[in-house]
Amino acid sequence: MPEVIIITGSRKGLGKELCVYYLEKKNIVIGCSRGPSAIDDPNYTHYELDVADERQVVKMVKEVSRKFSRIDILINNAGIASMNHMLLTPLETVQNIFNTNYFGTFLFCREVAKVMVRKKYGRIVNFTTVATPLRLEGEIAYANSKAAIENFTEIAARELAEFNITVNAVGPTPIPTDLIKNVSREKMDALINRQAIRRFGTFEDLVNVINFFIDKKSDFITGQILYLGGVNK
Repeated sequence: MPEVIIITGSRKGLGKELCVYYLEKKNIVIGCSRGPSAIDDPNYTHYELDVADERQVVKMVKEVSRKFSRIDILINNAGIASMNHMLLTPLETVQNIFNTNYFGTFLFCREVAKVMVRKKYGRIVNFTTVATPLRLEGEIAYANSKAAIENFTEIAARELAEFNITVNAVGPTPIPTDLIKNVSREKMDALINRQAIRRFGTFEDLVNVINFFIDKKSDFITGQILYLGGVNK
């Protein structure tokens, strides 16, 4: 039976690739972003919304729940970054980053978990970043928003464990997407040299971890933060 999967931030980049990947595996995929999607598949539904808008998120999840009677998997991919020194970072930038990265993740986890609780089953995968354990200079707001997601993941895993819902997080190394296209090659090289495995990440690296977390056999794996590339806290 196909699984019902919500993937946030699905208009482009990794989110779009994840949607296409799981659609090719004959799943039902529901995506969302601030803009329209170019994915054309009968098993794909797209919502245009801001993940930090509580009203819109509640409405979307209720509609998905009514239509399919379940949500099996949630992948919280939506995220934004800003690479500035703390002294040059406006408060508005920090607020925008936390709105999308943390509050968006919180809202989708809260609303989707309500649906999963009724079925006593669910898999939730959140996104963190190696910028957090590496304490990367120039990424203070981004890294802090992801640190909040890590703590949230660990606590939510405990709160939802009794309902057979697992909550884990994956922390990719840099993967060539729009998120890092404006970062200098020098800075990217410096970051990659801090990894045990010194190369860019790939979509295949990422989806390998996600598939492990969402596998039905992974019911004893929860509250885990897994960084790629040999990075650790």
